[in-house]
Amino acid sequence: MTRTITLAEALAAGTVVLDGGMSNQLESAGHDLSDELWSARLLAEQPEAVTEAHLAYFRAGADVAITASYQATFEGFAQRGIGRERAAELMALSVESAREAARRAGVPRPLWVAASAGPYGAMLADGSEYRGRYGLSVDELERFHRPRLEVLAAAGPDVLALETVPDADEAAALLRAVRGLGVPAWLTYSVAGDRTRAGQPLEEAFALAAEADEVIAVGVNCCAPQDVDGAAATAARVTGKPVVVYPNSGETWDAGARAWTGRSTFTVGQVKGWQQAGARLIGGCCRVGPDGVAGIAGALEAA
Repeated sequence: MTRTITLAEALAAGTVVLDGGMSNQLESAGHDLSDELWSARLLAEQPEAVTEAHLAYFRAGADVAITASYQATFEGFAQRGIGRERAAELMALSVESAREAARRAGVPRPLWVAASAGPYGAMLADGSEYRGRYGLSVDELERFHRPRLEVLAAAGPDVLALETVPDADEAAALLRAVRGLGVPAWLTYSVAGDRTRAGQPLEEAFALAAEADEVIAVGVNCCAPQDVDGAAATAARVTGKPVVVYPNSGETWDAGARAWTGRSTFTVGQVKGWQQAGARLIGGCCRVGPDGVAGIAGALEAA
C-alpha cells in the first residue's frame, strides 16, 4: 500500500485508527503463546501467522499496525539460543510482516506501520512492565533499548511505538535512545489513575516528551479504559502534541498464572469521549480484537 501522507500529517488532519491486541488475535487463531517470548516467538516459527493477524486488523478498519516486536530483544532471544544476527533479522521481519499485510489488505486508504518497542520489564516476562522501578539507571536503560531501536528503525517503519512504559525514568531513557534514528516515535505509558505504574504524576511523565522533536504523539496504552479520559486530557495539555490511546479490555493480567482475570469494561461508547479529550490515535491493546477495532473505526467515522 502506497502511503500518500505521513502519519504526523494524518494526525494533523484528523483521527487515525490503531489496531488491537496482537497476542489475543494470535491466540484466537489457535497459536500457543505460553512462552516468555510471547508473540515474538512466532516471528521465528510462524511469521505468516503474524501477517495474518495484522491483516485481520487492517480489514477491520485499522490504519496502523503495531508490530509483533514488543518482547523482541537481543537479550530475550539470546535466552532461547538465538544469536544477535538472527535476532536482528527477526526484529526486521516484524516490520516486513506488517508491511506485507498492508499490501494484501487492498484498501484505498493509507496504512502505516508502527514498530513496537516494549519496556525493559517485558523482556523479563515477570509482570514488572506493570511496575517499573527495575533498579537500573537511565543510562543503563538507554543502553538496553538503543540497539534494538536502531534495528527497528533501519527496517523502515513509519513510526516507533515506545509503548507500555511504566516508569518516567525509562521514558527518559527511551527518548534519548530514539534521537538521531531518523524515524518519528510515539510514547505511551501504562498508568493507574493519574500516575504511571511506578507512581509518578502523569503531568511530570508527559512533560518529558513535550520538547522531544522525534515524538509525534504522547499518551497511554494497556491501561484500564476508565483511566483514558483524564490521561488523554493531561497529555494534550502538558505536551501540546496529538494524543495516542489504546487501552486494554479492562481485565487484569495475572503474571504468575500468565492469564487475564476479571471482566471487560471496554465499550465503543467511550471512544468519542477519548477523541474529545484530545486523542488522535485510538485503538485497543490486550484483549481488544478486530471486532473492537471495527467498533472504534465506526464510532470515529460517525463522530
